[in-house]
Amino acid sequence: MTWEEYKDFIKSTDSVTKLELEEIEAEAKIISSMIEQRNELGLSQRDLASLCGIPQSSVARIECNKTMPRLDTLIKILQRLGLTLTVTPYVPSKKL
Repeated sequence: MTWEEYKDFIKSTDSVTKLELEEIEAEAKIISSMIEQRNELGLSQRDLASLCGIPQSSVARIECNKTMPRLDTLIKILQRLGLTLTVTPYVPSKKL
């Protein structure tokens, strides 16, 4: 069984864990997009931190998912990276 198959199995059998996994996946997607864009722009964590007026250690903790930034900080970081945060209606993933 692959990791994706296991996640799908868990999501189909436990609604609470399903929501938790989907939240983790959403956070990971945002963080991955930030890191990918920062790298595409050739920026170091220190460069990004300087552009945002925050410590480099804060960028590192956000990218390692050790801390969740406040919404205004997240928006500031995304803007400096040329990204935007979009809110759309939640559509639960389908059961298999």
